[in-house]
Amino acid sequence: MSKTMLRLTLVVTITTVFCGWAAGPLPADEKPETKAHDAVKIMSFNIRMSLANDGPDSWSKRRELVADTIRRYAPDFLGTQEAMADQVAFLRKKLPQYGSLAVFREKIPLLGEACALFYRRDRWQLDPQQQGTFWLSETPEVRGSKSWKTACTRIVTWGRFIEKVDGGGEKSKPRVVYVYNTHFDHKSKLAREKSAEMIARRIAERQHKDPVVLMGDLNAGESSRPIEYLTGRIAGSPLKLVDTFRALHPEAENMGTFCAFKGETSGAKIDYIFVLPETKVLAAEIVRDNRDGRYPSDHFPVTASVNFER
Repeated sequence: MSKTMLRLTLVVTITTVFCGWAAGPLPADEKPETKAHDAVKIMSFNIRMSLANDGPDSWSKRRELVADTIRRYAPDFLGTQEAMADQVAFLRKKLPQYGSLAVFREKIPLLGEACALFYRRDRWQLDPQQQGTFWLSETPEVRGSKSWKTACTRIVTWGRFIEKVDGGGEKSKPRVVYVYNTHFDHKSKLAREKSAEMIARRIAERQHKDPVVLMGDLNAGESSRPIEYLTGRIAGSPLKLVDTFRALHPEAENMGTFCAFKGETSGAKIDYIFVLPETKVLAAEIVRDNRDGRYPSDHFPVTASVNFER
């Protein structure tokens, strides 16, 4: 083999490995960039409220690290928990490529935390008729309402998103997905159970039977009743969701997601990204990134990369 041919062979081999195409030849009508484009990236991130007196881990000292972490993973959809008004404003400024939905949970607007939902505006458009926030209570449409001995007001913010596509034909058919972001109560076991039941019912009764993403800090371990209900392991549940992380890492251990700003991993996995069983899970990760031992929050963000059928 000539030196020129050898050089070309090495270039092709290296390119193939690094672009992730080594699994085999692609169909003739499928371009690699189309396959990559089909992946939808999701991040759930409890960013720890700015009002907390966390000393060296206070919001003002780590907010740039939070924004950098989000930019590094570049999710299509980002759900934040414990986001106060100043934090939402900061992220909107730092992440101008994202649109957002943010309703603050207390009776007075802009007071309390939001389960903010950010989405890439270049790729997704919000269905104006299919979006909203409901309260995890016996009166879900009443702003600031609480039930079931919950310690805090709890909410779900959601939207239906339509993919922006170019051209025409079947291959350009836009995908549509419902995305829900929530944060369950940290004290009341009853509230967590009732919240899971309410969300499951709302998802099952959604107007369009499109794919679904449910993400958030559920303050519930993997074997708890709320998680078993959402994943259809309890009789009477109206749907069955799949934990994206466990879909790919069923035997992983030390997967705690509350790290207390210290990188701790031995606790329970309480942060989740769920999808329907027919959704293909391509990747899932508990993000433990830090900068010189400084973590962006007291929770690890969790990510998933999925593919919805067109």
